[in-house]
Amino acid sequence: MGSVTRRSVLRGSLGLVAAGALGCPYIANAAATTATVWWTQGFVPDEDAAFRKLVADYEKASGNKLDYSIVPFAPLRQKEVSAVTSGVVPDVMEDADLEFAALTAWQDQLLDLSDVVETQKSRYSEIALLSRQLYDNRTKERHFYGVPMKTFATPFHIWGDLIEKAGFKTSDIPNTWDKFIDFFVPVQKELQAKGMRHTYASGFVVSTIGVDPINTFNAFVTAYGGDGIVTRDGKLHSEDPKVREAVIQALTRLAKFFKDGHIPPGSVNWNDADDNNAFHSKLCVMDFDGSLSTELAMINDKQAYDHDMLTHPLPMSNDGKQLPAQTGVFGAVIPKGAKNVEVGKDFLKFAIQPQVLNEYLKGGLGRWAIPMPSVAKEDPWWLDPKDPHRMTHTQMALFGPTIPWYEAYSPAIAQVNAEHVFQVAWGDIVNGGMAPDKAADKAFKRAEAIFAKYPIRQS
Repeated sequence: MGSVTRRSVLRGSLGLVAAGALGCPYIANAAATTATVWWTQGFVPDEDAAFRKLVADYEKASGNKLDYSIVPFAPLRQKEVSAVTSGVVPDVMEDADLEFAALTAWQDQLLDLSDVVETQKSRYSEIALLSRQLYDNRTKERHFYGVPMKTFATPFHIWGDLIEKAGFKTSDIPNTWDKFIDFFVPVQKELQAKGMRHTYASGFVVSTIGVDPINTFNAFVTAYGGDGIVTRDGKLHSEDPKVREAVIQALTRLAKFFKDGHIPPGSVNWNDADDNNAFHSKLCVMDFDGSLSTELAMINDKQAYDHDMLTHPLPMSNDGKQLPAQTGVFGAVIPKGAKNVEVGKDFLKFAIQPQVLNEYLKGGLGRWAIPMPSVAKEDPWWLDPKDPHRMTHTQMALFGPTIPWYEAYSPAIAQVNAEHVFQVAWGDIVNGGMAPDKAADKAFKRAEAIFAKYPIRQS
């Protein structure tokens, strides 16, 4: 989560040219020295262990040293913004915030890493390359200001055992958008009647904090035919009646679902991990959340992981068409002002070798998919049907129809999302009693003002 029409910008990378292609040796080029690295703390301990192994393997192969910090997701965002603002920066940063790289590249605060990406360019999916080829307002050009290392789609996470407890079957779940969502309403009713008074149909995040409410809103807009809200030329299409209607429908649907009591009331204050916690405590039957963090947090509970939880792909649109999954791609950046650029680049060249990156992501239990489709095809682990969750996520992120997060197209949408413009519109409906069309128009007006500040020269 190909062609330039955005219906399916995912295409397979070039196939591995030989059976031993994943085992190419690494040859270090940098002089022995130390680089500072900031990385995101995983949602499961295995992710951090995999990163430590990646560091150790690099140090052994290169003779260099990495002085690294593993920082929780939300604090790392703040730390990185403060660093580029002050100019006191590390040599490498993982940019797990999907807005950060687009906005920082626009401000000419990141180094062009095209020489790093070029070493594995043929391996990457088109969507991985597109998502990291960002626009610099000083040069008026796009370059690879980030190195793709991880990709994810957003599936639905469902408690199958709760569906059965409510007297339904998972095979009863419909496969069109609105009917799919509505299915969980009578499930909630039956569970509450059986004494689970605090269990809700869904864990949709409707706050103005973090990534999850943006992800939820975008999915609803796409489901209602508005995925052209931002296009590859970096333009916002608020003038498009189809887009406007999709936004109104999305706001209306989410507002009603909340007001009708099918989303936990606390969701208005949730950050990105809170819906995961709500799902784990069975506060909701279904959640919509990116990656496999939800399932992997319970991987040691074999009953829950192997039997009770379902990872469900996107249903069809209401008119029966396959919906594209919005696929996020992120990895690492090198900020301007870094003191050990040579070592930073050398580490990233090492890390994105197919066999190295594959081992690293598998070590993290596949929470993130590898942004190299040919590697996922070559290694049967990624599509192993014995795992009840990984194959679904991999298929969505790499092999189904996809669109990128719109930050790939324009840093303006990064600013829109940083302000949670459309999530504020939802609040205007629920808390202020504003009509959905008026809330949508207010949001579009603010979005238009933001886009006007980010003109992109077309090549």
